[in-house]
Amino acid sequence: MTADYRVREALGPEDREACFAVRREVFVVEQGVPQELEYDTYDATAVHVLAVREDGLPLGTGRLLLGADAVGKTGADTSVGSLGRLAVSEAARGLGVGAALVRGIEDAARERGLTAVDLHAQTHALGFYERLGYEAYGPEFPDADMPHRAMRRAL
Repeated sequence: MTADYRVREALGPEDREACFAVRREVFVVEQGVPQELEYDTYDATAVHVLAVREDGLPLGTGRLLLGADAVGKTGADTSVGSLGRLAVSEAARGLGVGAALVRGIEDAARERGLTAVDLHAQTHALGFYERLGYEAYGPEFPDADMPHRAMRRAL
């Protein structure tokens, strides 16, 4: 697979469906997350970021929650955004897409005046986020029956 792709904010219904298709592949099909848990009311107000190959194939996605949508995940700090639903299609893994998506979400957070980004990482992904400058805090907790840890990176 070619590594020629770009990361951008998802705009319009076609981009949003591309984001959902990647999430369906990764979370619902691969990881067995129930579809009713994967999609939520935050999808309507979140900033979605999309990695797209030159030919238009969606490779990965992630989302940023802001303001009131994020406070339940960030310790009630409205200057902190919440990164979530980061997913890279199986065929695109190892190309740097995940790291590029995280940086794209951080750019979107900076553009909106946020000072930090929090996330809830599956414990197997802690090393990935640590390499990108995130620090774990608090105890391990279950989410969709998988162990997670909260992490934060100042912008």
